[in-house]
Amino acid sequence: MLKGEIVIRKDALVIKTFIYIFLAAGAVTMVLPYVWMVVTSIKPLDEIQAFPPSFVVRHPTLEPYRDLFSLVPMVRYIFNSLFVAGSITLFNVFATSLAGYAFAKHKFWGRDKIFFIFIASLMIPWQVNIIPGFIIVKNLGWLNTYTGLIVPAMAWCAFGIFLNRQFIYSIPDDLIDAARMDGCSEFRIYCLVILPLIKPVLATLAIFTFLQQWNNFVWPLVVIHTSSMRTLTLGLAVLTGQFGANYAMVMAGAVVATLPMLIVYLMFQKYIIKGINLTGL
Repeated sequence: MLKGEIVIRKDALVIKTFIYIFLAAGAVTMVLPYVWMVVTSIKPLDEIQAFPPSFVVRHPTLEPYRDLFSLVPMVRYIFNSLFVAGSITLFNVFATSLAGYAFAKHKFWGRDKIFFIFIASLMIPWQVNIIPGFIIVKNLGWLNTYTGLIVPAMAWCAFGIFLNRQFIYSIPDDLIDAARMDGCSEFRIYCLVILPLIKPVLATLAIFTFLQQWNNFVWPLVVIHTSSMRTLTLGLAVLTGQFGANYAMVMAGAVVATLPMLIVYLMFQKYIIKGINLTGL
């Protein structure tokens, strides 16, 4: 019996070792392009063009970053992206959590049918909405404005409503009933009971929404036609076209565009791993 347990433990150790090797290989594969991007952004031109290519930087330089901020209005591009992505994220997190609470814990006429319509809208490819959205934005006079960038994206919140509704649905009704007995209004229940319990899903939704809007390229390309209103993704596309031979400068722009996404993820990742049961207790 003891010998059999030793064999089982050895087999489990071998399996675990292979799993860790597989995960480590996947991690290296994912990280390697980012390391190459950062290394290239601080290389002089002669080292970039050297063959065979190398990760070693013999003469590091920050000139690509100086050229990036002096020749291109990167600060303006970064501000536009932060303002647009931040506004859409804040609105979607608040509005979808409020709608999710209503769909999960309140009974009203047509609740299930309305929720089904939201779910059905997820089946429609977003590309289908580009032309109708452009016509609406043009008729409203929102072309080349922050309003045209932000308001249409606020309407694309079906996934957030679905995510919040499913999460809030598992919250015990006793917590809400106890708050009602204490005299809390519905909005006060939402603020004091629901929001503290759904931090993990709000953090997840905030990360997904921010990253999606930060990397959004097609809709800004359709709406924006002046340099001062470009987002960072449009700015990088123009940067690639104007300075295609300056690989260090292009890579420096990619590094600058990646940093906010890393910061947002590091800020909210701790909430994702928290479960609702632990938070409720």
